[in-house]
Amino acid sequence: MSMHFIIQNIRRELKKISDIETQKGYQRFFKENAKFYGVRAAEVRKIAKKYWKQIESLDKQEIFKLCEDLFRSDYGEEASIVSFWVPKLTGRFESRDLELFKTWIDKYIDNWAKCDGFCNHTIGNFIQRYPESLEDLKNWTQSKNRWLKRAAAVSLIIPARQGKFLKDIFEIADLLLLDEDDMVQKGYGWMLKEASRKNQKPVFDYVVKNKKVMPRTALRYAIELMPKELKSEAMKRD
Repeated sequence: MSMHFIIQNIRRELKKISDIETQKGYQRFFKENAKFYGVRAAEVRKIAKKYWKQIESLDKQEIFKLCEDLFRSDYGEEASIVSFWVPKLTGRFESRDLELFKTWIDKYIDNWAKCDGFCNHTIGNFIQRYPESLEDLKNWTQSKNRWLKRAAAVSLIIPARQGKFLKDIFEIADLLLLDEDDMVQKGYGWMLKEASRKNQKPVFDYVVKNKKVMPRTALRYAIELMPKELKSEAMKRD
């Protein structure tokens, strides 16, 4: 089956099972106008699995072209398929692939769901394979694109949960600390929250040290998993 027909068939299946109420329901999660067919996540995942079996033996660059075609449509469900497929290529990642992933974020990601869906596993897996690329994530914090800045943080959600890269997590939090964008604040707050699972005291100390300047949105996310007494201490105004 040609790549063109794969994309056509995916879109045909998504349209066939789309639902207007599901579409309206999704929109409530976004401030910006988000484009959806209206297909439930479990059904999207079934379609992604079905077509992955047809493409997994293709050359990696061909799969990347299919992914870019899906991203280009701007539909959330098609972006979700990309986020399902690309992490399956982790064993075939090369260090140069990060530049392509950055381009995709810059060009095609326009809401938090696309950002988190793509970055949590694709970039998270990439960083664990090529930890030297943490320096690239730190550079993303200086972008004018809010989604690249959020990506710098949410790409470390899985490693943070595993207790990894704590020094780099704090460096990224430092670089994003005073950012005024709530999507960025929530992103690095979430990263700190996940880091607190295995490193509660260092994260708590970091929050307390910075609480006078840390936006309350980021602070609340960062301490969400902490015991009540630590939350109270972190929230206390000096």
